[in-house]
Amino acid sequence: MAQPNPYLLACDNPAALLDLLRSNPAIASSQDESGYSLLHAAASYGHTDLLRALVKEFNVDVNLVDEDGETCLFVTEQPKVARCLVEELGVDYNKTNDEGMKAYEKMESEEENPNVSAYLREVSGAPAAPVADSSAGALNAPPPIPGNMQVNVGTMSEQEMNAGEAEVDPEFKRRIDELAARDDFNSEATQNELRELVMDAIASSSIETNERESRQRTQ
Repeated sequence: MAQPNPYLLACDNPAALLDLLRSNPAIASSQDESGYSLLHAAASYGHTDLLRALVKEFNVDVNLVDEDGETCLFVTEQPKVARCLVEELGVDYNKTNDEGMKAYEKMESEEENPNVSAYLREVSGAPAAPVADSSAGALNAPPPIPGNMQVNVGTMSEQEMNAGEAEVDPEFKRRIDELAARDDFNSEATQNELRELVMDAIASSSIETNERESRQRTQ
């Protein structure tokens, strides 16, 4: 009968793995071709009882490293497992990997396991990780301006602000004033007349705008 894969048991059946180790203790310190050990598997999947047994019962070095120079602390995803490794089993939380990063530094560089990295920063005596300033980018911020477009920001003069008022048709203004002065201004008939006057003015303005744009395109 083939022996079950100890790494698979470390993931989902730690009790069965312990039975296997007690019948063959040499397996406890085994590593695969990448240096991945049962310690790494137990830490990654959160099996604290298995970690304790591997270190205390089977004398596996808690600082066993893989091919990247990383202990099982580097793959820890839960604060309770990190506390077990640091406070009970004595893992070296200041150990650096082959890239010169501590466990919490690698987690932060990969934006993973923030609760674990915060705990490891605390026990290492390192300052808390800086918090990104979310106020720097406004919610629903406008998209960036295309590279082929320029925007000039300036102030508008009073003459420019009042330019639209100077273009009001005197006849239109006179008729509005006449309607406003009538005693029956709020009557349905006068209001209808007012609406027709406004609609005529809008239509006339649109025609003039289109004609002006047409002349600009042909000039």
